[in-house]
Amino acid sequence: MMQSKIEEALALLSKDWKIEPIILDFILGKRSDASDYQVKVKDVIFHIPYLTTENGYVLWKCYWPDCHNCCNRQGRLPLTSNDLITISKNLKYKKVSDFVKNETNITTWDEKGPSGNTIIMTMINLKRKENETEAEDGTHIRCRFLDKKGYCELHPYRPGVCYLYPFSSWLENEKGKPRVHATYQFTGDCPGFYFAKSVDEMKGVLIEYSKIIYNYTMSSNRTNRENFGCVSMEF
Repeated sequence: MMQSKIEEALALLSKDWKIEPIILDFILGKRSDASDYQVKVKDVIFHIPYLTTENGYVLWKCYWPDCHNCCNRQGRLPLTSNDLITISKNLKYKKVSDFVKNETNITTWDEKGPSGNTIIMTMINLKRKENETEAEDGTHIRCRFLDKKGYCELHPYRPGVCYLYPFSSWLENEKGKPRVHATYQFTGDCPGFYFAKSVDEMKGVLIEYSKIIYNYTMSSNRTNRENFGCVSMEF
């Protein structure tokens, strides 16, 4: 994500939420003391930023329902093959093909992978507004399923990627077996990041999200195998 976009998002966020200076500097890339602390929780290895000078960690908690910035400033909503079935049924479609035709776009975008290489992704995306075009992919649009009280009208059948935020995940080969890894997305939109001396403060969140992240990552991988999406890498 472009630095200017992150700065813009943080400026908007700061109008309604107090951001710790140490977190603000970290997200803006102004700290040089960050290292990768790995912690295994069930079937997921979490990569947590550790600030060596401060001897502490960048942790996260969700402020919903007081905050729904992730729904107000959606960039895209890629769907897994499971999402196609559950959401189409929730929206009363008899055929998944009709749901795909009327409610989705197919878009291609690139993002940085965990090793810094470029990953090119093509997936079916749920339209965030009824008349959304492919050209609007990646722009900030308030999700049409977010009601005035901040509740999701698709819940509990909202896209899996919505449950994943603010994490991103990937698979690595570990002695011939797939291992799920996860880290934060720092878009500047989420007020939930904070500094703490111990990862134990986030233990409950990590346990809860380990299942969410594992299931989503496997579902996303299966979506590509079933040719509902495509992932390639540039080196």
